[in-house]
Amino acid sequence: MDTAYPREDPRAPTPSKAGAHTAVTLGAPHPPPRDHLIWSVFSTLYLNLCCLGFLALAYSIKARDQKVVGDLEAARRFGSKAKCYNILAAMWTLVPPLLLLGLVVTGALHLARLAKDSAAFFSTKFDDGDYD
Repeated sequence: MDTAYPREDPRAPTPSKAGAHTAVTLGAPHPPPRDHLIWSVFSTLYLNLCCLGFLALAYSIKARDQKVVGDLEAARRFGSKAKCYNILAAMWTLVPPLLLLGLVVTGALHLARLAKDSAAFFSTKFDDGDYD
């Protein structure tokens, strides 16, 4: 009685060592896709105008999930969308205050010029003969 463990199937084909070759193709390693999660968290907390930061966070989490699963193309697509929403959130939050600052500065310069011209008008001396 044979009590060897594990038992081998006598009908299984035996591999031949003479003709066995293994070929591995090595290419340039691709960098893993970026998910921009940290940027998305900051966009959600600080730059969340019109919920663009929240959308960026959602796509970042999707990109990270796809990267863990192994679908690198989907992870790259979701990471790209997260990056776009992060850029939109940053621009949407930073550009309007800069435009407002520019308008205030140019308005202040214009008012200063008007005040200078009106001060010159009120400092004009008239002769007493002009009031007759």
